[in-house]
Amino acid sequence: MDWRLGPIFPYLAELSGAERPKLCFLSTADGDRTETITAVYSAFAGSGFHASHLALFPMPNLGDIRAHLLDQDVIWVLGGSVVNLLAVWRAHGLPDILHECWQAGVVLGGVSAGSVCWHLGGTTDSYGPTLRPVTDGLGWLPYSNGVHYDGEEQRRPLMHELIGNGTLPAGHATDNGAALVYRGTELVEAVADRAAAGAYAVSRAEDGTVCERPLAVRLLPGSD
Repeated sequence: MDWRLGPIFPYLAELSGAERPKLCFLSTADGDRTETITAVYSAFAGSGFHASHLALFPMPNLGDIRAHLLDQDVIWVLGGSVVNLLAVWRAHGLPDILHECWQAGVVLGGVSAGSVCWHLGGTTDSYGPTLRPVTDGLGWLPYSNGVHYDGEEQRRPLMHELIGNGTLPAGHATDNGAALVYRGTELVEAVADRAAAGAYAVSRAEDGTVCERPLAVRLLPGSD
């Protein structure tokens, strides 16, 4: 639980345009564990961000979720189970609220499950150690999303298989330490906090073969 802020966070502040950005983090995907929330607050101490959190377990910690989220400059979603995250968000009406935040200009982001969720789908270990597809993401970004591409040996071959057989549409994948940056639904760049981290465009040809194309990746200031 030694949670530290990486170079992506100054970049998020830059994207927000705020001098002291208000950032709300959501740890729904890991069940809103107290240990996680405490560790994240500790990491943000003295960071220049004004941090808050939305918890949905065992009940929402905010009286007016919509008002709070719309008042943020950045919303950051932590990793864990994307399947559970999507189910709980839908039960609480979060998709409509988060979509409104996106349209209002709030910077939305996240890691692992917090990246897959905005897309049409991707690969997930939400069901156990054998990876499976998730195909009911929020879909605001009309692509598939492959996370942990270099970190887990099942990720790349399953992504290829699912795009090849049409279970998932064409999309983008990232190694650990890389991130995709969209303006609206357009991918504008890939960034990373370590030199070896790659990003890729993965697509399907008419004959069902899968093409993987490396994307240019910009190393963020302060990276390894």
